[in-house]
Amino acid sequence: MAFGFLEASNAEGVSIVSVMVSRGVLAASLLMVLSGCNAGNPGGVLGSAADKPAATPAADPANVAAAVQGFCPPITLRDGTAYHRVYAKGAKDDATKIVYQASLADTTRSCTRSETGMTITAMVQGRLVAGPEGKAGQVMLPIRVAVTDGDKVIYSELTQFPVTLTDVAQASQFVFTKDVPVPPDVGGLTKVHVGFDEGPVKKKK
Repeated sequence: MAFGFLEASNAEGVSIVSVMVSRGVLAASLLMVLSGCNAGNPGGVLGSAADKPAATPAADPANVAAAVQGFCPPITLRDGTAYHRVYAKGAKDDATKIVYQASLADTTRSCTRSETGMTITAMVQGRLVAGPEGKAGQVMLPIRVAVTDGDKVIYSELTQFPVTLTDVAQASQFVFTKDVPVPPDVGGLTKVHVGFDEGPVKKKK
């Protein structure tokens, strides 16, 4: 009987331990299932994500303000300023006396804002070709960048941009880049004009 009592006690003790271990294993298994669902299957055994309504993210006021203030003025090439020809010995409109011809084509820009204003980085791709009187060497191209706000000119600068013509038989490609500072209150009528210009441009008052 004593043996039976010990056996019963051992059995009961084992049973208690067995229950405790089983609960621990169950809790660990549940954590593994939940972590597995979160990592690989958003719905998993708790239901498909498609069955649950998608949460609508709240609008961030900072992002809204950035979108409103994110205007970057476009770049335009004015008619008659996208081509530039230089003739030899004072000749004009004589194709046999052309030294070189330059042209502007594709444009792009980026804008950086600060508390005091905005900087527009204007980029224009161009092409330089030698004429019958041309020769290899460096050529200075007069490129003007002007910014207008409606009828008002708020910025204008002429740059002598160097381009090297390495071979008279082949065209030389170049990229003109200019950082243009403008006031912080530019609006939707503001535009950046790029083109060849040998003469000064007066700002309107």
